[in-house]
Amino acid sequence: MASHIDPQAGQAVKAADRAHVFHSWSAQGLIDPLAVAGAEGSYFWDYDGNRYLDFSSQLVNTNIGHQHPKVVAAVQEQAGKLCTIAPGFAVDVRSEAARLVARRTPGDLDKIFFTNGGAEAVENAVRMARVHTGRPKVLSAYRSYHGATAAAINLTGDPRRWASDTASAGVVHFFGPFPYRSNFHATSEAEEGQRALEHLEQLIAFEGPQSIAAIILETIVGTAGVLVPPPGYLAGVREICDRYGIVFILDEVMAGFGRTGRWFALDHFDVTPDLLTFAKGVNSGYVPLGGVAISAEIAATFEERPYPGGLTYSGHPLACASAVATMNLMEEEGIVEHAAEIGSTVIGPALREMAQRHPSVGEVRGMGVFWALDLVKDPETREPLVPYNASGAANAPMAEFAAACKQGGLWPFVNMNRTHVVPPCTITAEEAKEGLAILDEALSVADAHVG
Repeated sequence: MASHIDPQAGQAVKAADRAHVFHSWSAQGLIDPLAVAGAEGSYFWDYDGNRYLDFSSQLVNTNIGHQHPKVVAAVQEQAGKLCTIAPGFAVDVRSEAARLVARRTPGDLDKIFFTNGGAEAVENAVRMARVHTGRPKVLSAYRSYHGATAAAINLTGDPRRWASDTASAGVVHFFGPFPYRSNFHATSEAEEGQRALEHLEQLIAFEGPQSIAAIILETIVGTAGVLVPPPGYLAGVREICDRYGIVFILDEVMAGFGRTGRWFALDHFDVTPDLLTFAKGVNSGYVPLGGVAISAEIAATFEERPYPGGLTYSGHPLACASAVATMNLMEEEGIVEHAAEIGSTVIGPALREMAQRHPSVGEVRGMGVFWALDLVKDPETREPLVPYNASGAANAPMAEFAAACKQGGLWPFVNMNRTHVVPPCTITAEEAKEGLAILDEALSVADAHVG
C-alpha cells in the first residue's frame, strides 16, 4: 500500500472524475468520490495512505474479496486465448460457467441465460414469465430492489423507483413479511408469515390470477434491510404460485454464491423457483456478469419458439472465465462454509452483544456474511433513527455514524436507518473482529441521537 501514497495522483484522479464521470444515484455537484489507489482481500485504500476494511463488499458483490490471484489469472489467461465472441457460438468457457451454475441450482433449473448483471437478469426473467404464461402482470414486494433498468426499476419497492415509475409496466406491489415492523399487526414470526401469505393471496384474487404472469421476491431481502423470511413463507408462496399457474421468480442477485453461508439463500428454505436470477457473487464482480437459471418447463416454451431477447455480451468469455474460476475456488477453498462459520461464531454473536449495549440498535438480522442493524431513535416505539428516505439535515444521524466508521478505517454499507455488515465471504476472524470493534465505537455516535 505504501507505494500508492501519492496525494497528487489522487487529486488528478478525482479531478478527471469530476470533469467527466456521471455517477449513479447522485446529485453530481454534491458528491465527493474517494479516489481509490488499490485493493486486496478485505481492504482497499486511497492515494493518501488511508486503508479501509471493506464491510460493504463494494455493492455486496466482492464475495471472494479484492484481487483474488486465481480469478485474476483466469481472466488474463482467457484474454490471451479468446477475448470475445458473439453469444450465438458454442464456447468452452461459457458452457463450463453454465454447467457450474446449474450444478448448484436446485431442481431442474439447468438452462442458463447469461446477462451483463442483475438488472438484466430480472428483465429477462420477467420477459420469460410473460411469454411463457401469456399474462401481463408481475407482483413484487415493497422493501425490495431488483435493478435500475425499465422493468426492474418498476418492480423495485424502494424510493429509487419513484422517479422512473411509469405505472404502465404491469407491476403490482405487496407487503412481504417483516416481523420487526409488521404491516399485519402480528405478534409472532409464525403469525407474520401466515398473515403475509393471506395478504398476498387476497391481492391475487383482487388483481385476477389469470392476469398474473409471475411473483418475484428476493429470497432474503438485501438493500432494504436483510429481511430473512419466516419459516414456511417462501414455501407458501411456492404453493400459491402452483395453484394459480403463476411463475415463481427468486432474485438471488445479492444473496447468492455464499453470501448467506450457502451457495444460494434458497438452500436455507428448501424451495425451488421456476426462474432464479443471479449476478454479483457469481464472479465477485471482477467482470460484469449475471444470468437467469431456467426450469425445464419454461425452457421448453422456447424449444420451437424463438426467445425474444438477447445481448451482445451474453456469456462474454472474460466474464465466464472469471465465474468459472470463482466457483471452482469457492469450492476448493471452502469459502461458502467459511462464510457460514464466521457468521455464526464471530459476526452474529458480536452484533447481538452490541445490541445489548447500544440503545440505537433496535434489531439484528442476518446470517453468514449478510447482516443488518436496524437503528432506532426510540427502542420502545422502534421509531427509525432517521425518517424513511431521509436526506439532508434529516439524515444527519446516519451521516455522522457513517463518517465515524470511515474515520476509524471501516467502509460501511448504509441505507436509510440501517447499517449492513456485509464483508467478503473470505474475511478472516481477525479482520472481522477489527471491523466489529470500529463499528462498536461508531454506534456511540448513533446512540447520541436516541431519546
